[in-house]
Amino acid sequence: MHRGRSSRLRSVLFDMDGTLVQTEEYWSEALFELAAALGGRMSAEARASTVGTSMQRAIGVLHADLGVVRSEQQALADARWVEERVAELMGGGIPWRPGARELVAAVRAAGLRSALVTTTPRRLTDIVLARMIADLGDDPFDTTVCGDEVPARKPDPAPYLQAMAALGVRPEDSVVIEDSLVGVTAGLAAGAAVLGVAGLQPVPPANGLTHVDTLAGIGVPELADVLAARHVEYSAP
Repeated sequence: MHRGRSSRLRSVLFDMDGTLVQTEEYWSEALFELAAALGGRMSAEARASTVGTSMQRAIGVLHADLGVVRSEQQALADARWVEERVAELMGGGIPWRPGARELVAAVRAAGLRSALVTTTPRRLTDIVLARMIADLGDDPFDTTVCGDEVPARKPDPAPYLQAMAALGVRPEDSVVIEDSLVGVTAGLAAGAAVLGVAGLQPVPPANGLTHVDTLAGIGVPELADVLAARHVEYSAP
């Protein structure tokens, strides 16, 4: 993937679920259990379409997939149940995705600015972040932006723009790492180069996006390549 390195890389912004940690399975289990409690079965296609989205949208997709009508109050209760169930499942362990732990540590060691930018609510994010800190021995992120702390969620660029402002960095000097279509869309809309990691949801090619199957073997030089490729696309006639 070495296509010319750039010394302009200043910051790396990481998505969480499905990108750094293997927690998407917990969300799947909770959603499938809720569907069963409502008397149906959520399709794999519907589940895949919820990856990276807000809980409100995920619950709406589930209800539509099952063909059930729930009141606003019932929908809020369903969302709370899913969040509580995911928190329970996280108690059994939060495994890193391949190469993620090493990359987070390498970014920190290189002195780059870093952020965790997730659609997950703060209370669940803090559970994962505490496990990361315990594993790494230090907080690897300079700032953390959660889904309940932004004016608009992914695919809107607001979460990434908020994180960049907190870091004091420019989009053109930043790489976003994502596994979902909404996340990739948000990162590109924010003006960053994006490294897309294969996950539960297919993500089509796009200008500024570099695809990889895994973060294993990815380090700071490879992230600089992702940024350099973005600038080459911008300068092409």
